[in-house]
Amino acid sequence: MSLISNSSACAAGAFSALTPVYGTEILAVHASVVSNFTMEADSSLRYTSPSVVAQGLSFCNITVVYTHSDTDDEVYVEAWLPPSESWNERLFTAGGSGFGAGRFLVPYTGMAGALTEGFATVTSDAGLGSTLDDVTGAPWILKSPGNVNLQLVQNFGSTSLKEEAVVAKQLIETFYGKKPKYSYFNGCSQGGRQGMALAQHYPEEYDGILVGAPGINLPKVVGSIFWPQQVMNEIGEHPHDCEIDAIVHASISACDKLDGVEDGVIAEYKKCLDTFDPFGEVGRNFTCWPSGEARLIGASAAAVVNATWRGMPLSGRQSWPGLNPGTNLTGTTGFQNGICRTNCTGDGACSGLYNTLGNNWMKYFGAKNADYSIDNLTRAEFQGFVRLTAQELASYFQTDDADLSPLQQAGGKLISWHGTADDGVPPEGTAEYFRRVKDLIPEVGDFYQHYEIAGLAHCAGGSGGQPVEMFQQLRAWVENGTVPENSPVTYTGPDSSVWRRIICPYPQKATAKAGCEDLKSASCWQCA
Repeated sequence: MSLISNSSACAAGAFSALTPVYGTEILAVHASVVSNFTMEADSSLRYTSPSVVAQGLSFCNITVVYTHSDTDDEVYVEAWLPPSESWNERLFTAGGSGFGAGRFLVPYTGMAGALTEGFATVTSDAGLGSTLDDVTGAPWILKSPGNVNLQLVQNFGSTSLKEEAVVAKQLIETFYGKKPKYSYFNGCSQGGRQGMALAQHYPEEYDGILVGAPGINLPKVVGSIFWPQQVMNEIGEHPHDCEIDAIVHASISACDKLDGVEDGVIAEYKKCLDTFDPFGEVGRNFTCWPSGEARLIGASAAAVVNATWRGMPLSGRQSWPGLNPGTNLTGTTGFQNGICRTNCTGDGACSGLYNTLGNNWMKYFGAKNADYSIDNLTRAEFQGFVRLTAQELASYFQTDDADLSPLQQAGGKLISWHGTADDGVPPEGTAEYFRRVKDLIPEVGDFYQHYEIAGLAHCAGGSGGQPVEMFQQLRAWVENGTVPENSPVTYTGPDSSVWRRIICPYPQKATAKAGCEDLKSASCWQCA
């Protein structure tokens, strides 16, 4: 019987026997049939699956509203359940983005794509809200001036993730009469951090977890996002975007061939960092795009780029890695300004354009004051805010525990991936985490793989390729024991030619096979 003809199964009363998660109280359940649902699900927001169009679909839309005992929070868990004859007996949970846990465009896109493949799928707002301002501006952080809303921080950091899984599995069992055979989580950026939290804190909830560009040490990650603007404020100069772009383009020209292949992508980014000096570009003439204005690269632009690449310091040493050469520093990352972006008026005066995540982290979590001016922070004040937030919020947000033995024992599988041209979250942080896991668990490859994707920006975009086969590879690993040997990516080179390459389980790299001439074909590459 189809869902539409059995709509009584999709009514709030059908879920009246739900058991509240321990320590919570169910406030309401809403359920309704959605018919003829249509939505584009682009690979840029599905991350690890190809673009599809969800067209003419029907599903049961269920929202469970609950609160934690003795608090005033309201958490919304929203599930989309396809008709029983369409269900593939699996759960797909979509992660959040920015300062948002879920129930907005990013997770909805992932859910729509999963729905086309028969998944029951779910998202949770963790009690934070789901408007654009909630996700980027994060007004929910402060309960009152000077006081962080620690209940919502705890929800966001980890506890809502387990609750979401428990609620989703109850809804599925109630609706279909059986539990899901397999459960999967997929997210990038904040969603990647959520996935890491699940792997470290609640390894029994999901059989397979995919995490892209995870903010593993969130206080330091967001501090590093603000760092280039802090440098500009300290030196009192805000270089034109196109000066910074010119240095970045010069790094690509100088370093593209370091891997022996000229394809518009810096694969050997560490060698580039060692050999390309941004200060060597100072005084060079260039044409500013798109204005066509002739300009000189100034010392301030080189200083900002160098600081961004070298990473954020604390106590005279690097506290968190920087972004890589070749990364776009002045564009947009999702709904955010690039971390080195400036705004210049017709008379040539320039000012910084803050990335909202870095800006509001300093205001809300650092100063605990929404009206605090961060334009004139001293170096000591900036470093103090980074230290303070790291100390106060580590137990809520930090997901850098290298002991994944509980995940190993639970039989779960984890794949992380990170674009080397990520313009928000430094990719070296994820690679360093994998190395620490491997040091602790030498057989880590039995349950955890990490992939670096040359040229890929933050979760999507840039000059690298999207890992659109990776989710199906995770499924095959979980369900059939097929361990991924590599993953295919496709991207367009600077001459508009199409490159088909592979990415490899870290620390392996894709290398060209001897004597193979068509380097634009994936068959010419191997992992070594």
